[in-house]
Amino acid sequence: MSPDLRHSPAGRPAFEQLGFDELGEPLHATTFVVVDLETTGGAAASDAITEIGAVKVCGGEVLGEFQSLVNPQMAISPFVSVLTGITDSMVSAAPAISGVIPGFLEFSRGSVLVAHNAPFDIGFLKAACVALALPWPGFAVVDTAVLARRVLTRDEVPNCKLGTLAPFFHAAVTPNHRALEDARATVDVLHGLLGRLGSLGVQSLPELRSFTAQVSDAQRRKRHLADAMPSAPGVYIFRDAQGRPLYVGTSRNLRTRVRQYFVSSETRSRMGEMVGLAERVDPIECAHALEAQVRELRLIAAHKPRYNRRSKFPERSVWLKLTVEAFPRLSIVRDRKPDGAAYLGPLRTQRQAEAVRDAIHDAVPLRQCSDRLSLRRVVRAACVLAGIGRCAAPCEGGIGAEEYATLAGLVASAWRGDPRPLVEPLERKLTALSAEQRYEQAGIVRDRITAVVRACARMQRLAALRAVGELVGARPDGDGGWELSVVRAGRLAAAGRAPRGVPPWPVIEALRATADVVDEAHEPLAEESECILHWLEEPGVRLADASDPWLMPAFGAGGLRTYLATAGRESANPFADRRRLPMVARPARASA
Repeated sequence: MSPDLRHSPAGRPAFEQLGFDELGEPLHATTFVVVDLETTGGAAASDAITEIGAVKVCGGEVLGEFQSLVNPQMAISPFVSVLTGITDSMVSAAPAISGVIPGFLEFSRGSVLVAHNAPFDIGFLKAACVALALPWPGFAVVDTAVLARRVLTRDEVPNCKLGTLAPFFHAAVTPNHRALEDARATVDVLHGLLGRLGSLGVQSLPELRSFTAQVSDAQRRKRHLADAMPSAPGVYIFRDAQGRPLYVGTSRNLRTRVRQYFVSSETRSRMGEMVGLAERVDPIECAHALEAQVRELRLIAAHKPRYNRRSKFPERSVWLKLTVEAFPRLSIVRDRKPDGAAYLGPLRTQRQAEAVRDAIHDAVPLRQCSDRLSLRRVVRAACVLAGIGRCAAPCEGGIGAEEYATLAGLVASAWRGDPRPLVEPLERKLTALSAEQRYEQAGIVRDRITAVVRACARMQRLAALRAVGELVGARPDGDGGWELSVVRAGRLAAAGRAPRGVPPWPVIEALRATADVVDEAHEPLAEESECILHWLEEPGVRLADASDPWLMPAFGAGGLRTYLATAGRESANPFADRRRLPMVARPARASA
């Protein structure tokens, strides 16, 4: 008898090779209910469900489907209606959630719930049960978004959205923001992911659940790094063995945030790699959240931590320059120089600069070539842009220097003050295209208007803040005290707090006396100035003192609220936008 094979008193081997079926409920025998919801918004506490769709599957076979519209008993915003196709009239005759949720719970009884971004859907379902005083059955939950992040790489898919994963796994249904169709697409995504997990040895439901909550050994071993963190706002710096910064982050509670890097709630694979390299975490306690945000930006700009991928170069900006020439043209540059040229910016990306440049060329016939033009003679024949009215053709004498200078001056003055001379020609084109029902082209023109207005508004807001030598802002801290900030030329020079019962003015004077000396010729980070502006514009913030008037142009871009409030197609968030949209016969298609 082999010495490794022992027997229990009953004669059964104490150690034996178990089959997959004996390790736990095998996945091929597990019944999954894949659920998707459509809602009026993103907050389960204040919004409501408008549609529930679910598909029950087991062993790759569809056992049943559940679908019902739900009367949310509140208005559905036009933006959400355009996104989902669900309107107030469609749900007016639908049952309320009290008539739908019991049927869904019965349909799902004894199953494992699956959803893409499960906290959203499960949160709404739990909130509905609480509102109806129904017990939540305590379903086991699988999140396909988390599974995808664990299994797939960036080389395979750029992100883990359902609209990206469905075609990757050759789903038979295309997600379209309707509950049942999205649930059917999620079924195919789930099966594709389970196929990948099989090759990783995940064969049972317990293994699947532990796989989604896995924490690397390196993360577990380094949980002690969070022990010394204060429970206060500030900045944390992960450093390697040589003391080099690996990652810089900020939080309102340093201890809570840093601990999350060592538990299963941290799902980013790069952060797991970073924690494996980290040897210590240095906290920098701050007076309040604004100081923490600013310090984070400055540290990232100074040290370029290798794991701060998205915000690694906050000091990099792009500018749109109106060149100093006989016939000026628009040029995208990386630096703003004291050369007498007019600049628009800072702009965030090259793509944004190109969008603004194209919009201006659409409104004003500035030349787009890079030739050196002479005031004395014709340089060459005009290009095709002159033939279609997109260029004033100074190269062949189509416009004089003084008249062309008027066009260039119009652009420069629009950047600094009133952008309407740039917007009005585009609005006329937008109206004409809409009247001709050329909605796709009209959408492009609308986006160009938005790009120009937002770029001008950002520049004017930043310039106005930087023109104030010193201002002091005070924000209620929610506990009877004040958060205080001293801002000099658009840069945070000092930050402090006056707790409840402490007079704020002596604290302000002490902050002023110890504040940083700011060189006004040195331009601060645009992101820092924007953080300060957002803080100053929060409800309850008081402007305690200012050395200079804080002025904005009377007819500046900030007055064009229609375009400032319009969400771009790439960053559309249907739940953050509550504006009423004009009803049109053929609304523009909303993208995911």
